[in-house]
Amino acid sequence: MENSTYLKLKEIIKVYLPEDVSVEDIKEDSHLMNELNINSAHLVDIVLDIEDAFDIEISNEDIEQMQTVADAKAAIKRKTAEAS
Repeated sequence: MENSTYLKLKEIIKVYLPEDVSVEDIKEDSHLMNELNINSAHLVDIVLDIEDAFDIEISNEDIEQMQTVADAKAAIKRKTAEAS
């Protein structure tokens, strides 16, 4: 589950990467805004895509804590556990 969550997350994030960032740059410790250059509007789109892909609801508080890919993965894990 851990690896499949990461791979699914990577697929979601790669759509929103700017031209100067490659898919290979997406690592678990990558900072979404600082390292992957994802702007705040695209961050909202990523959250919406995560909600659809994992059938979860992410609160504004969770979004504020989502700084890295690992943070997003942890939020997904927590929300899917709460839903089951």
